Amino acid sequence: MDDMNTEVTRDIYGMPAFVTFTVADLDRTVDWYVNGLDFISLFTLPGPDGAPVLVHLRRWRYQDILVRSGVPPVGGEWTVSFMATAEQLDTIAERARAHGGGVVDGPADTPWNTRDLQLTDPDGYKIVYTARRPEGERDERFNAMMERESRRQLG
Repeated sequence: MDDMNTEVTRDIYGMPAFVTFTVADLDRTVDWYVNGLDFISLFTLPGPDGAPVLVHLRRWRYQDILVRSGVPPVGGEWTVSFMATAEQLDTIAERARAHGGGVVDGPADTPWNTRDLQLTDPDGYKIVYTARRPEGERDERFNAMMERESRRQLG
């Protein structure tokens, strides 16, 4: 994790993957991600009447979300996960709780040696910030099992 770039960049680059959310209230959703979850608004695309129709949000490099106005999907569950550092999770959780408008669950340790913060935005999309558990807090039995399984699969 030491080589992880946790700086926000406004660089324009080809995004190998991103998620697009259709939301009922563009301003409310952008406000929740920017002021609640530490994203930046990279750019806003105006529609024919000048009102925003699409906003590009970014946290770290390759953690991009496009949000557009419309009717959010119903019946399905969407989850997107972003890498984080364990030291950030409590601050993000506190910030999101203080901001309101969404649901905050965690942070909590998982059986696979991550610490996850699960959030649900005002439109029902699930966001997970996932971080490797700090040294000394990891389940060494899990690590050993993964090493054994890796050797077994590689032959």
